[in-house]
Amino acid sequence: MVRRVVTGVSPSGKPVIISDGEPPRTRQYTHTPGFARSVVWNTAAPAAPSLDPTESLKSFVPAPGETIALTVTFPPASVYADPAWDPAAAAGEQLEATPGLAELFEPDNPGMHTTPTVDYGVVLSGEIVLDLDGGETAVLKPGDIVVQNATRHAWRNNGTEPATVFFVLMGASGTA
Repeated sequence: MVRRVVTGVSPSGKPVIISDGEPPRTRQYTHTPGFARSVVWNTAAPAAPSLDPTESLKSFVPAPGETIALTVTFPPASVYADPAWDPAAAAGEQLEATPGLAELFEPDNPGMHTTPTVDYGVVLSGEIVLDLDGGETAVLKPGDIVVQNATRHAWRNNGTEPATVFFVLMGASGTA
């Protein structure tokens, strides 16, 4: 579970904690055991403090000037190799749960996708491989940070434990 603490300002002008707990857009996936995602926050352009906007998020790909903060837990690759794993059901679940983003995944190249965003990623736990188009890879461990600049890529968990990454996606202009 991801804990989210959100601050705000009371009617009297005093800084307060307005929310403390699991983000409302948290999902433990059914068709890919161990896969989870939590939208931590998002902003419209221009960014401004607001009440919780995550419930009304329509697309998981922010427009230029918008942001989305989320965690993603990637299960080990063994989940995808399990004969009980149903890729069609998993794809349907992704389409329902992550509109805008799920459509960018390439059916002929599992995991590969390109988003029109600049993303900051921080590995919180586990180990994850950033697999770039062209064959270059980077193994990332807890505390490692990646800046993903609208390039074609996939995330691979070749280990035996889940890997959790915190991402901030920023909608970018002038990307493919």
